[in-house]
Amino acid sequence: MLTSLEVHQFALIERMRVEFTTGFNVFTGETGAGKSILIDALGIVLGGRASADYLRSGADAYMIQAVFDLSDAPQVTEVLSELGLDIEDNTLFLRRRVTAAGKSQAFVNETQVPVRVLARLGALLVDIHGQHENQTLLRPGAALAVLHHYRPELNETLAAYQKTYEASRQGQEELSYWLQKNAHQDEELARLEDELKEIDDARIRPGEDEELREVVRRLSHQERIMAAISKAHQVLSGDDSGSGVLDAITDARQALDGAMEYDDSLRDYSSALDSSWQTLEDLRQTLADRLSSEEDWQKTLDEAQARLDLLYHIKKKYGGSLETVLVYRQKGEEEYRKLQSLADTIAKLKKRQAALDEAMEQQAALLSGKRKEAASAFCHDLLPHLQDLAMPHGQVEIEFQCLPHCTSSGQDEAEFLFSANEGMKPQPLGKIASGGELSRFALAIKTVLLSKFGVPTMIFDEIDTGVGGVTAQKMAEKMALIATRRQVLCITHLAQIACFADRHLYIEKAAHDGTTTSRVTALNAEGRINEIMRMTSGTQQTRSARENAREMLAMADRMKAKW
Repeated sequence: MLTSLEVHQFALIERMRVEFTTGFNVFTGETGAGKSILIDALGIVLGGRASADYLRSGADAYMIQAVFDLSDAPQVTEVLSELGLDIEDNTLFLRRRVTAAGKSQAFVNETQVPVRVLARLGALLVDIHGQHENQTLLRPGAALAVLHHYRPELNETLAAYQKTYEASRQGQEELSYWLQKNAHQDEELARLEDELKEIDDARIRPGEDEELREVVRRLSHQERIMAAISKAHQVLSGDDSGSGVLDAITDARQALDGAMEYDDSLRDYSSALDSSWQTLEDLRQTLADRLSSEEDWQKTLDEAQARLDLLYHIKKKYGGSLETVLVYRQKGEEEYRKLQSLADTIAKLKKRQAALDEAMEQQAALLSGKRKEAASAFCHDLLPHLQDLAMPHGQVEIEFQCLPHCTSSGQDEAEFLFSANEGMKPQPLGKIASGGELSRFALAIKTVLLSKFGVPTMIFDEIDTGVGGVTAQKMAEKMALIATRRQVLCITHLAQIACFADRHLYIEKAAHDGTTTSRVTALNAEGRINEIMRMTSGTQQTRSARENAREMLAMADRMKAKW
């Protein structure tokens, strides 16, 4: 459950810390005091969209921290373990900081994490139902979404259907492709023949372009290379002006040979010179061969450059490398063979597509049947709660319509049909329900789905808009009853709801030194009486108003004692 919420420099809130309890936590206060701002802040720390627009004037960043007790939330503990995040004493700290530049930082127990981690954890911790949530019941697909929450096993049937649906969709795309090819078979065969011939004529060898680039680089400097070879040959051989290195080595060896009869150790030196001479002579001969070679290096360079140009053209046309060109050729050859036997190919694809479509329609029918069964059970469970909410003659149905074709969610469309009055046939919810009736309808759905959610905290942000009197009393009882099984936070303007609070929090605005801030106070018994008086009688602080407030609180306590 949520144990505390701390907010800094957020909208009207300069610094605020709110403590929560189990059961029913109620926020009241004048309009504009900042009640919904707290819910906005909680939504942001739970991974919702963050905006720098919330930043309090003059501040450089706002910070929100929510603390949760995970004693009864094993699913959250499992996710934290999966993410490698430590937790101590079953206490979870979620924190988010947003700067004036819009930069957001998210933390779980002081470990910085992506915002999506907050969103994943938040979905397991809190269910926020605001005023706009009622309108989602009027959107296409809302009834089906509710049914899939009510019967989670429907999601397995839907997943199996979607797998076949996707296979059918892809199969249809492939069939359409070949049908289109069939309409232009001759042109396609001619195109492929030309492409395959062009690639084959190029006689591509993987890695050839790299080798050719090295040849071009070398031959582009051939004059300099030959000059260096000539110079090296001259140094070894000598020229008309003098002897070369080889002659010098010969002279040195002869000098040593003449002295060996006096010092036999000179024999090793002479042998070393002889070996060096032989090595250099081999090198001289190799250089001479290079110099006398009749290779037309300019022709070789021109041919290499022309070959590179051809390969560049081929790569640009059929792929970024020679390897991809060869892959393109292989696929083109396969496509050519298929085109040659196109009638058989299309026949096989049509047969496969018919089987996929049949399987898809069977699974769609199975999904539809399970949804209708779930709809019947859901309406049966929902009706008593609608009747409890001051609609004793309420009726509810879910009407299905079979679409002419399958979609990714099946072949069903469904919508809520509703009637609040005796003798009136149920009609589409959006055409008949008033704002107050829609609020009660949403609350009844939340009550039915309560057992399906593992979320320990539920938040109702002014869900009571548009109701009053007996209806408000019934809504109060329903939310208080939910609070016996879940922690509930509720923002309300109705005294009938506030008097059921286990913890009553009063939010007010205060102006100081030219700035306005919001602050929250946990009301004691006397404070609750005064607030209930304000909510029921406004500024008329009479004895009868006080007694009425006392009686409302006492009545709520008596009802809660029965639960």
